[in-house]
Amino acid sequence: MQAVVDNFWILWPGSQQDSFIFNNCGLKDVLESAHLGYLLGDSGYPLRSYLMTPILNSSSFAEVNFNNRHSSGRSVVEKAFRFLKSRFRCLHKSGGCLMLKPSKCCKVAEASVRLHNFCIDRQIPLNEDLAESDTSDDISVCQLPPSRSGSEKRSWLVRLLQ
Repeated sequence: MQAVVDNFWILWPGSQQDSFIFNNCGLKDVLESAHLGYLLGDSGYPLRSYLMTPILNSSSFAEVNFNNRHSSGRSVVEKAFRFLKSRFRCLHKSGGCLMLKPSKCCKVAEASVRLHNFCIDRQIPLNEDLAESDTSDDISVCQLPPSRSGSEKRSWLVRLLQ
């Protein structure tokens, strides 16, 4: 499951790399056609004008500062996943696994996200004691070259954050 923390979740049956899922969803097309801001992705994604990734082997204070702020922004999504898995323990690894077909697992995850958003809208509290840290992200190395405009925009952001 991938998420953009603004009520947008991408569900894909089976096991695929994050960049494959993103390249085959409608959000990518929307972002390429209109400037709506930036998404923050890990190093498993290609750098694009709308998709900022961390700077590998940062060599200056400004680049380290960019990476720190990038990491801080990505933590919002990680926190959203922790809360979702806390509210619906069937999505958490401690609950075992969903013994369903991948397409059915997507439906369970989608229903969980919708119910979670419903709870947020109605200010139904979450038992935060259960919202444990889960940092087991699968990070793969991106095989696609960064786009020139992505590199230029990231350089601009690095200079802006100095």
